[in-house]
Amino acid sequence: MKNISRNRCAPVCCAGATAVLLASVASAARADTFGAQLTGGIGEHGVKQVDVGFMWDPGIQWWYVRGWHFSLVGEAHVGYWHTNQGPSNNNVFGLGVTPIVRFIQDTGEIRPYIEVGAGVRGLTHANINENYSLGTAFGFTLVGGVGLQFGSRQQYQVGLRYQHTSNGGIKEPNPGIDFTQLYVQYNF
Repeated sequence: MKNISRNRCAPVCCAGATAVLLASVASAARADTFGAQLTGGIGEHGVKQVDVGFMWDPGIQWWYVRGWHFSLVGEAHVGYWHTNQGPSNNNVFGLGVTPIVRFIQDTGEIRPYIEVGAGVRGLTHANINENYSLGTAFGFTLVGGVGLQFGSRQQYQVGLRYQHTSNGGIKEPNPGIDFTQLYVQYNF
């Protein structure tokens, strides 16, 4: 008898939990900001980079200090690397996800920020050309940079970044590759 009543309660409990979860997600989604980003970079060994990124700002902010605060944003990237050096694998594609911590000014028409982040990236090839290999197609990405957020709704961003990608010592060789990047972003 106890098993029958527990089984009847399970669908009701699941439906209630699902309703609460959906209501929470719907209310949180209204506070979220999403954006699209275009990045161009120049790296070592003649590698040029183009990334299309998607940004999510869940509205997580903390530690307000004299008109500035920290915030957390997430970025997902689809990238393309190209080099004219060497005949093999001179086109490399990649996917990556990077959480970013920003220290940004609270108010103003133009809001400067400093940012750092660390994420993961998967590449189609570990070998950039016949003389240069990252060791693995899976890697870690570190970024640091500066930028400006502006617009009537703070919907525009421009920034300059340093990006380092390597396999973190998973396998040798592990030379890594560094890029200097410029990006533009539009927040919806």
